Amino acid sequence: MNISQKEIESITTVKCAQPHGVLGMHPHQKGKKNCLIVRAYLDDAKSCEVVDVADESVRYELKRLTKDGLFEGVIADRSEFFKYRLRIERYNGEIRQFYDPYSFLPTLSEDDVYLFSEGNDHFVHRKMGAQVRTHDGVLGVSFAVWAPNAERVSVVGDFNHWDGRYHMMRSLGASGVWELFIPGLEPGMKYKYEIGARQGFPLLKTDPYGTAFEAPPYNASIICDVDRYEWKDADWIERRANTVWKDQPISVYEMHVGSWKAVVEDAARPLGYRELAHELVGYLKDMHYTHVEFMPLSEHPFDGSWGYQVTGFFAPTYRFGTPEDFMYLVDTLHQNGIGVIMDWVPAHFPTDSFALAQFDGTALYEHADPRQGFHQDWGTLIFNYGRNEVRGFLIATALAWCERYHIDGLRVDAVASMLYLDYSREEGQWIPNKYGGRENLEAIDFLRQTNDLVHKYYPGTLMIAEESTSFPGVTKPTAEDGLGFDIKWNMGWMHDTLEYFQKDPIYRKYEHHQLSFGMLYQYSENFTQVFSHDEVVHGKGSMLLKMPGEPISNKAHQLRLLYGLMWIWPGKKTLFMGSDFGQSAEWNYNKCLDWHLLQYPDHQGIQMVVRDLNKIYREIPGLAQGDNAAEGFEWINCTDAENSILTFLRKGSETTDDIAAVGNFTPVLREGFRVGVPHAGFWKEILNTDAKEYGGLGFGNNGGVQAEPVEWDGRPYSIKLDLPPQSMSLFRYQG
Repeated sequence: MNISQKEIESITTVKCAQPHGVLGMHPHQKGKKNCLIVRAYLDDAKSCEVVDVADESVRYELKRLTKDGLFEGVIADRSEFFKYRLRIERYNGEIRQFYDPYSFLPTLSEDDVYLFSEGNDHFVHRKMGAQVRTHDGVLGVSFAVWAPNAERVSVVGDFNHWDGRYHMMRSLGASGVWELFIPGLEPGMKYKYEIGARQGFPLLKTDPYGTAFEAPPYNASIICDVDRYEWKDADWIERRANTVWKDQPISVYEMHVGSWKAVVEDAARPLGYRELAHELVGYLKDMHYTHVEFMPLSEHPFDGSWGYQVTGFFAPTYRFGTPEDFMYLVDTLHQNGIGVIMDWVPAHFPTDSFALAQFDGTALYEHADPRQGFHQDWGTLIFNYGRNEVRGFLIATALAWCERYHIDGLRVDAVASMLYLDYSREEGQWIPNKYGGRENLEAIDFLRQTNDLVHKYYPGTLMIAEESTSFPGVTKPTAEDGLGFDIKWNMGWMHDTLEYFQKDPIYRKYEHHQLSFGMLYQYSENFTQVFSHDEVVHGKGSMLLKMPGEPISNKAHQLRLLYGLMWIWPGKKTLFMGSDFGQSAEWNYNKCLDWHLLQYPDHQGIQMVVRDLNKIYREIPGLAQGDNAAEGFEWINCTDAENSILTFLRKGSETTDDIAAVGNFTPVLREGFRVGVPHAGFWKEILNTDAKEYGGLGFGNNGGVQAEPVEWDGRPYSIKLDLPPQSMSLFRYQG
């Protein structure tokens, strides 16, 4: 026996941080002669031989040193290293031959480790985690994980009976990275990391960089090769890169995949990614949406979190299929001209013990101090954006979705909670930044860097902020000291408008300012108007039932008016599924939408209005071009509170793109109502939300009106209109 008792115990008691220094092939001296020594620690091996790959008839027997499978043998007649396999006979008589994991050099270079530690390897997801690769001519899987405070780390899985003794990883110096290449492993095998914490007990953790996971209540990572799919969306990617989205129509259908549609015949299960690809494309094209936004599809253990408590930041959820199935969904949408936006959650992560929380027995991805690291509202943990490795991890999650899955945009959740150290905290519950302020400087730097890198590597990709405060410069370029987002959700407009619409029309004249106030800040950011899932849950009522009065037809009138205002108002558009046909019930993540409602005229009419508004928005160039340009909007009259009527112009580069919008927000028919316009000629009525085909009463202006040389509203011409009750009417100038 040439190994010391201390070395034996370091292996058999799983205490070794450098197993490659003990196991594998090493130079050895027998007397004065240079030779080789090979050690292997093997599960369920009765005997073991070293087989020369160049000549398999050449074998060297290893002797068992311990009952649990530590073997050692001296190769006295050779001093030069050679490529070898281990040949074992198991106790059941099976013969196996395989490459020794401890015969390989690290799969990570010193530069890789250095860049990782700096947080500057933007594509670190190609190196960390489980990577199917050919290493030194041998096919297998390389594993790499960051656990700087661990005493040892092992890869465990169904290939080694989940026993941490048999695939211990090596520590790559002070980086905190542990690495091991295991030949012969294949996609589909399950694994975890067993981490020897300094507290004295091992932790079993899923892979932070994992690309696929088991279904709950299990949670093992699954080896997955995500580079095999053959994409067919090159034309879309090229077109996206050359598109200035600021000037283009963006109408987003926000959806929760699990509750969109169900297969009734199959226990009402939700559609899978591939089934969804064809069902969804048809619906989005029919409704003229430009993009779909998926609520988080990153892996998450709890359905009730709607995907916002992520444990697998690089993995599409198992619930609807494999990563390749998800690629097929995105590919199909792209081939049909539809962009894909994903909700991305870098603000926090859950406390589940199998995932990131206390990953190596210490606060690694999170802050140790709960005043910085614990989110009181959601019971989750806050990322430590000041750590290079954490920042690099999060940046890689954003880039990986763009690279691997061709995502066209990331909607960043809960940005406000990232920007402010005192978010939802009382005095004494938070720690100021180094200047004594409340801004989270590290999070701000992280957001700016992420936005810049996504735009650099994937031109045309949209970065969208859900930011509920008035933090300055959210959509300004980082070069101008902004955060660098492309679009910001217009939460202020949403709150004011809903508050107004929920009032009885009798009292709306006292709150008329809520309709016009949003224009004071409309061009301070690049906004999207939005009614999201958050507005139709937790007792808030559906969009339809928010509208006051009875019966349902009256509510439908008002919802059609609201959507008319939303679409003609400057800014991009985002609407949650079900809201576009007037779903009556609140959204339930556990139940599919009430599609049967479309048999009723009121619901069908709401859907038709949204369809036609999308079509108008996409076909009239001045609308999208004026979304973020103040010169594209002009009030006609925003002070007619007594009549609760709002009138304004949307102006295009051509006068024939000019649209006069007239909203009547009370259930009163206004006959002979005069509205000032800038041009003489015919103004065609291109939309009237009270039209009979929408389920309205059918009042209107017979397709359009001729402007008269009568000064009104400070303009030389005017049009005389019949304004249907609770309606939005749009008139396009014809010349």
